[in-house]
Amino acid sequence: MATELRESRELEEAHRKVHAVWQAMAAGWERRRQYVSEFSAGVTDWLIAKLDPQPGQTVLELAAGPGDTGFEAARGVGKRGRVISTDFAADMVEVARRRADELGVTNVEFRVIDAEQNALATDSVDGVICRWGYSLMLDPGRALAETRRVLRDDGRLVLSVVGSASDNPWGSLVAHTIVNLGLIPPVDPQTPGGLFSLANHGLLEGLIERAGFENVQIENMGFRLTFDDFDDYWTFIIEFAGGISILLQSFPDEQRAAVREATEKAVEQFRSGTGYDFPGVTVNAVAS
Repeated sequence: MATELRESRELEEAHRKVHAVWQAMAAGWERRRQYVSEFSAGVTDWLIAKLDPQPGQTVLELAAGPGDTGFEAARGVGKRGRVISTDFAADMVEVARRRADELGVTNVEFRVIDAEQNALATDSVDGVICRWGYSLMLDPGRALAETRRVLRDDGRLVLSVVGSASDNPWGSLVAHTIVNLGLIPPVDPQTPGGLFSLANHGLLEGLIERAGFENVQIENMGFRLTFDDFDDYWTFIIEFAGGISILLQSFPDEQRAAVREATEKAVEQFRSGTGYDFPGVTVNAVAS
């Protein structure tokens, strides 16, 4: 009993910390909203094509961030349908709400929802879309089971998670630098809640199937991130990169400067003219 209580408290504290991270990231994601929309456009197009939203349907977006993926689904469901744009960070939901106003999207409902404890009714949505959210959840299996519960029998789930660390140097080199400087111990990339935690196709497929889905299809997709100069890239990491950003900001100035200097050397291989051009890989899945 004592062990279960301790584990429950530890999990609760872990959720609190993750929630605090994404509350803190909301402002940066809002500033980068147009850039996020642009570099993820190919991923969004794939997700929408596989979801194939129809007029009158209800589509749920989980971990919506600035909400652009759901807003594309809103085009498909039309005025008779609706998109429920959700995030478990209230500040991020407000970012999506303002983004919808900016784009003139009106058939969207905004709600604060934890995907691992989904408050929606069983069999209440026709489709679920999630871009890069499940891998950041501490219990993606539970979140996927909740997704299956709220999804109607003939509904469809489409999702994307970030590929492996080696395939995404834009997101991994800073962490590697921090480890190489001895500031933190090495971290298992498959640790739940990590950016690269669901990159393995077999692991991802198993989680989806155990949640009750069938007909799982998974494929890799490439994308690119470009930056005007190193300052642009470094600011992006600070504003966008979740736990790594919070970790960097927790370091004393001297350590943070050392990480920045070492990172600038590490990313030199991706220099393109005066800027930088990074490859990336996302893992996309569709299931019903």
